[in-house]
Amino acid sequence: MSKVTPIRDNEARVRKPDWIRVKAPTSKAFAETRKLMRSLKLNTVCEEAACPNIGECWTQKHATVMILGDICTRACAFCNIKTGMPGRVDPQEPLHVAEACGELGLEHIVITSVDRDDLEDGGAQQFVRVIEALRKHAPGTTIEILTPDFRNKDNALECVIEAKPDVFNHNLETVPRLYPTIRPGARYYHSLKLLDRVKQADPSIFTKSGIMVGLGEEKGEVYEVMDDMRAASIDFLTIGQYLQPTPRHAKVERYVTPDEFRSYEQMARGKGFLMVSASPLTRSSYHAGDDFQKLRAAREAQLASKR
Repeated sequence: MSKVTPIRDNEARVRKPDWIRVKAPTSKAFAETRKLMRSLKLNTVCEEAACPNIGECWTQKHATVMILGDICTRACAFCNIKTGMPGRVDPQEPLHVAEACGELGLEHIVITSVDRDDLEDGGAQQFVRVIEALRKHAPGTTIEILTPDFRNKDNALECVIEAKPDVFNHNLETVPRLYPTIRPGARYYHSLKLLDRVKQADPSIFTKSGIMVGLGEEKGEVYEVMDDMRAASIDFLTIGQYLQPTPRHAKVERYVTPDEFRSYEQMARGKGFLMVSASPLTRSSYHAGDDFQKLRAAREAQLASKR
């Protein structure tokens, strides 16, 4: 189970500002999306990670499917997903994902997963099966995957690259200094190298990564992460505000203002990212379809300028 330290009852908490507040979901489309996910026995990171944008996204019938179950083998201090020993891999899951994609009418789909350190390949083959099912049953849909780090899983990454998703996302989550407390089961430079390996193996695949702010990082550290990402040729950067899911998780050290997010976006664009999304409510899959179109257009413009 999670090893994060509970917050004491008398510990002061940072008050949530108005710009981070969202309305509770009440729409008919939201209920329909939830019903579809239940009927196909699919998990979503929208629910499991308590995403603040679930009302907006599900009302638009955009959902981020989380494959390989709803129990993670790691215990990151920021994450609301359950920790423990996962169950077996569902062989019908790839087809169900494709069915959900068709029912929702998605032009762009985001697939993520829990960490599965218990599996020999870390769940890589299930990502491949899902991509193959989507290519077969929803050939017009572009595919974005948000994977775990496949740490200590030989050849796991390579088989996912060969399946050719349109976007390969793996989040660095935070600055290196905070890894021991925020992301203790992962290694910053391993995650960075994973994304570099994707780009080296297949430059046509867009690479993407994101971090949370408000965990105690300094601005200079964020800029250094940007430099590391650009050295790994990462195309797309997302930056969002960390929100504490429960009192047992890492606390919010501060709420970063919208002006600061705009400053981060301006700096990132100056460093050469093709696409940047930085705002308090930015999440990896938030507006992913629209952002993919902008990302593709940015690459085409970049290539045209070199001709």
